[in-house]
Amino acid sequence: MTTHHPIAVVGAGLGGLALARVLQVHGIEAALFDLDASPAARTQGGMLDIHEESGQTALRAAGLYEEFRALVHPGGEALRVLDKDAVVRLERADDGHGGRPEIDRGDLRDLLLGSLPEGTVRWGAKVTAARPLGGGRHEVALADGTVFTTDLLVGADGAWSRIRPLVSDAQPAYTGVSFVEVDLPDADLRHPVSAEVVGGGMLFALGAGRGFLAHRETDGSLHIYVALEAAEEWLDGIDFTDAEAARAAVLEHFADWDKSLRALVDDADGALVPRRIHALPVGHRWERVPGVTLLGDAAHLMSPFAGEGANLALLDGAELGRALAAHPGDTEAALAAYEEKMFPRSELFAAESARSGAMLFRADAPQGLLDMFAAHA
Repeated sequence: MTTHHPIAVVGAGLGGLALARVLQVHGIEAALFDLDASPAARTQGGMLDIHEESGQTALRAAGLYEEFRALVHPGGEALRVLDKDAVVRLERADDGHGGRPEIDRGDLRDLLLGSLPEGTVRWGAKVTAARPLGGGRHEVALADGTVFTTDLLVGADGAWSRIRPLVSDAQPAYTGVSFVEVDLPDADLRHPVSAEVVGGGMLFALGAGRGFLAHRETDGSLHIYVALEAAEEWLDGIDFTDAEAARAAVLEHFADWDKSLRALVDDADGALVPRRIHALPVGHRWERVPGVTLLGDAAHLMSPFAGEGANLALLDGAELGRALAAHPGDTEAALAAYEEKMFPRSELFAAESARSGAMLFRADAPQGLLDMFAAHA
């Protein structure tokens, strides 16, 4: 028999979990479906800075703000900006009064998961197809052969959303920047020079068309993002199964950089992880489609260079939950109210993210970033 869920959310990332939690606060149940086999199936990424006007607003709506504050990384808002010669161009300490506290993504996800009733998330549920049935209802097929129907289908399933085609033909496009991610565990003891270079929070070491972005994590490790403006196929030419060869191939692009910065990659432990940076068109939106909507990266995937992606996913989830609670019995009014605010908000931050990406790696880098911080001082 086909199971029916009044509200079904595809994707148990931060946005989907925030939606489910805010609905729960208002006495409304939702079923979440995630392709991961379990909450521990994969690591959840690095540190997130949670913004007052978005992510923190969402956590307040979810009734989890105080628990969030208890998980914040002390000192995580410290900042260093270096040039390619490792000259410190800007350094700021974390005085505890910043508006963007840092938290481990995994800790934040666990907080949201732990706030939901057991069984809210159906793990190992990979969506293979979704189709409208009329009247705002949809049918969703899973890889295990099961099918369910729903009165409200929410795509919270990220960049390559299976739900997006129900409302939009848009596809993410390569932004021209690729990342290679590496880790240096137990940095103070095992990698003291790199620990000093990165500092207690976030590092930007920038040059023309490339750079090292890094942060210190709560377990004392350093997570490094090597960023390079490159052709989309650049990563295909590197054998990432051979870590030594991959490190050499990446560092070819930093031959004239200071050795203390090159060591962020040269001394890395474990695998190097390649990632192309994609984005949906700035201003992506769709006409109202009955019974379905999107949130987070499924709705407005953008580059990470303004730090807005996770924050907007949280806010989308909270705002959608509040809209549904404010319009009992009228899903279409709730979705229209949610999208009316979400579209211009996401367009604003997607444009900012694109501008920030261009600014970070321009020919006189890191001057653009220094000018930005000076303007906001």
